[in-house]
Amino acid sequence: MRFRVLGGSGTVRVEDAITDAVLLETEVTGREWTVTVPPDWPSSLYRAVFSPATPGESSPHFVVRAAVPSADILVSLPFATWQAYNRRGEPGEGLYFAEQPDRAVRVTFDRPGAEPPEEEFEHGLLRWLGPAGYRAEYCSGLDLHGGSDLLRRYRLLVVNGHDEYWSAEMRDAVEEFVRGGGNLAVFSGNTCWWQVRFEDDLRTMVCYRDAVTDPSACTDPGRTTVEWSAEPVNRPENAFLGSSFRRGAGCWVDPSVMDTTGYRARFPEHWAFTGTDLAEGQEFGHGCVGYETDAADFSEIDGVPLATGRDGAPPSYVVLATADLAHWRDFGKGGAATMGVLRFGAGTVFNAATVNWGNTLADPALDRITRNVLDRLSEPGDPARWDVIGSAEDVRALVACEGVLYAATRDRLLSRAICGQNLRWRDEGDAGGILAVAAPREAHGGPPLGLYGVTADGVLRYRDAVQGSASWRDAGSAPAGTVALAAVDEGFFAATPDTLWHLPIRRLGDGLAGWSRVGDPAGATALTAANGRLFAVSGARLLTRLPVRGESEWTDFGPAEGIGVLAAEAGRLIAVSGGRLRWRGVQG
Repeated sequence: MRFRVLGGSGTVRVEDAITDAVLLETEVTGREWTVTVPPDWPSSLYRAVFSPATPGESSPHFVVRAAVPSADILVSLPFATWQAYNRRGEPGEGLYFAEQPDRAVRVTFDRPGAEPPEEEFEHGLLRWLGPAGYRAEYCSGLDLHGGSDLLRRYRLLVVNGHDEYWSAEMRDAVEEFVRGGGNLAVFSGNTCWWQVRFEDDLRTMVCYRDAVTDPSACTDPGRTTVEWSAEPVNRPENAFLGSSFRRGAGCWVDPSVMDTTGYRARFPEHWAFTGTDLAEGQEFGHGCVGYETDAADFSEIDGVPLATGRDGAPPSYVVLATADLAHWRDFGKGGAATMGVLRFGAGTVFNAATVNWGNTLADPALDRITRNVLDRLSEPGDPARWDVIGSAEDVRALVACEGVLYAATRDRLLSRAICGQNLRWRDEGDAGGILAVAAPREAHGGPPLGLYGVTADGVLRYRDAVQGSASWRDAGSAPAGTVALAAVDEGFFAATPDTLWHLPIRRLGDGLAGWSRVGDPAGATALTAANGRLFAVSGARLLTRLPVRGESEWTDFGPAEGIGVLAAEAGRLIAVSGGRLRWRGVQG
């Protein structure tokens, strides 16, 4: 690694910028100094401190990557953002201020100032990780520009502090990593806001911020250096992050205002809040919300935030905490902050959505949330894990139909949207006396698509799958003692204590004569169907088999501790356990 020394001879000290450990101290002669990184230096962020200091000199920072990765967590450091705010040297004074006509559109890394800003938004988390017991390795954000090969060696990428400037190659690499099953934890705000390009073997960063003057707008519109959400790029950052600075806030005039604002917990049952003891609506983390935040457009549905998707946020985005920052318009930019989590392809993205998160980790709630995120997202994925998506009390039958989840209590039918948000149940009228319920995926010209329930006296009843008042009517008979019902492959399967029964839909009106014995129920107390398979709860285990009319062996599909009812929709199994509504994927 080569440094250009402005002041000539002197001494240089290389320090670990995270632990402050001194790794090297030596004399410098001439206008250039080169250091060869020894193999025993750990992956970290380093700084070179030159003395005597001269005007215009700095303490340049650099990252040492692991030669052979051995950690599960990779932390990316936002050198591109540091360089964007760097106003030293030539050419120009950096990319700021944004609206000035004489701002630079190209800045070089070959100048003083390759270091974090005075606020050190990144350092809080970096210095917390080791003492908190986490092994992490480090890279520059520019290392991601080379593609996803580096990321494939890790389970979790951490983006931290203020990571505002991304190239298309950086974003493509991260999206590919997460889509393929890697995870992303964003303890940052104003994330991925400007698109940049790199030239001169990554030594020059280009950002016109203006589609009129950027020649790429005509030749390669998708790489125009404007905001990611703007024309002609039209690739909003919240399409993979969930939140965006477009709905966020900025507090630049009086940063002390940050100390008075925290997040408000909106989904305390979520795994991210495990061990925090936070109640719904309770504030936490004063000081963490600032000085720039990201947010998602959401609506309050019965007192619960639900992302609308109008701003480009994916439908999988779940709002965990919110902060109303409308009053920040007096200090810069009014808006909001929304902490959330989403599925992006096969991976998970957690977004703290604020620049100052890492500097407030002394707060017990933030400490616990950060640990929950790192623990969960850095370990191998567990497809058999059931995650909480809401509350459900006294439910004795559960079914999904046409994108809506229905639950029957002893006397009421309830409904809610099928999503990861902790939505309230809505009353849809009488439960029709049913104790088990199923819904065909398609009608295929037979009886109508809707809800089919079995009562305690063996009556098969039907109700239209509509939200609002609708009546139940008798539609046939079911075997005596039916405890569970599923609909699949144009037929019904019913479980009694000693028999699994089948009824073709076309024989719905034949009464008990239409049902035939098709095998052992394996102790099933709940049934559902997904992807052309039957799933059953038997004791503390989830079982599955093909829905054939003859004998078929049940196989184990994972834990089902405490689960009493079961439904399925869009590749997920949905259940109730311990008063909580939960789901998991149907992949093995």
